[in-house]
Amino acid sequence: MKRTFELIAPCHFGMEAVLKREITDLGYDIIQVEDGRVTFLGDDEAICRANVFLRTTERVLLKVGCFHAETFEELFQATKGIAWEDYIPKDGKFWVAKASSIKSKLFSPSDIQSIMKKAMVERMKSAYQTELFEENGSKYPLRVFLYKDQVTVGIDTTGESLHRRGYRTLTSKAPITETLAAALIMLTPWNRERILIDPFCGSGTFVIEAAMMAANMAPGMNRSFISEDWKNIIPKKCWYDAMDEANDLMNTDVKVDIQGYDIDGEIVKAARANAESAGVDHLIHFQQRPVSAMSHPKKYGFIIMNPPYGERIEEKKDLPELYRQIGERYKAMDSWSMYMISAYEDAEKYIGKKADKNRKIYNGMMKTYYYQFMGPKPPKKKTGESIDQ
Repeated sequence: MKRTFELIAPCHFGMEAVLKREITDLGYDIIQVEDGRVTFLGDDEAICRANVFLRTTERVLLKVGCFHAETFEELFQATKGIAWEDYIPKDGKFWVAKASSIKSKLFSPSDIQSIMKKAMVERMKSAYQTELFEENGSKYPLRVFLYKDQVTVGIDTTGESLHRRGYRTLTSKAPITETLAAALIMLTPWNRERILIDPFCGSGTFVIEAAMMAANMAPGMNRSFISEDWKNIIPKKCWYDAMDEANDLMNTDVKVDIQGYDIDGEIVKAARANAESAGVDHLIHFQQRPVSAMSHPKKYGFIIMNPPYGERIEEKKDLPELYRQIGERYKAMDSWSMYMISAYEDAEKYIGKKADKNRKIYNGMMKTYYYQFMGPKPPKKKTGESIDQ
């Protein structure tokens, strides 16, 4: 009989609605949406499918407990009260990989980690009737969130973060994570029938993620997950089924117009190599080209980008001219839409146009804005006609 679990999917702050839609589209019921994470119901199969198919979450956690704790004694006793033997076998390797605390009386991550590990050992000593745990079996890392003294405990089913798709071996100096890039694309109305250009493509993340979406390529199909070894919870068949589903849905013969430009020729080579590693290099046209030369003869396309925003002091003096060039080229492409993530506060001023929408997003610890300049919708297609005719 299948077990039903509560699963937690963390994401970038501001991307919760995108992730919620993804989870719902996979067929799972949402329990709760909070800042930076979405909780949903699923079985062992859902753990596999969520890891393989979700584009915008950082990892998938198996929720095992939620309780109130204001003292270390309360933390110890509540942790000890969780039935760890239901999740971790006798030879399992277990530890608190990460603890975070916001607005809580318990705030030291190292102390929280240490006390919870001791409590787990005490519980499992009793459950398995042993004093010694060799911990030489499968790995069960924990992640713990404390918010206003409420403790949420999850076992990490993913391992290395899901933004590591496995294709990006070469990066530019200011890369955007794959999960955030996917979420930003999904915030736009872009689809594979529309043109997409990234004039600051860097390591190619935006255009590669777009090509993977166009080809219906699951983001997790070319990597492994820590819970693949959890034979006590997830039958191996669930993983095989999820991968088979991913392969059946993929269509790499799709026709698209996706273009990535960068002023640095070596960066363009790196982006092309990353696209090849992802299996989508044939779907993307890369070119060494400055933003001042951005153009396209067709209409109703999309520009999406992560331009420089002066992370280093010496770069700030170049920003007004750079953003002026962005504005000039966008003005010339008058039927296009433009989406830009930037921490540069004068972006709209030098582009010369106020964004139709502006969303605050945290890229790591950096506060950025997602500027959305909406172009007109294309006319409805006649049967057998492309939108550019």
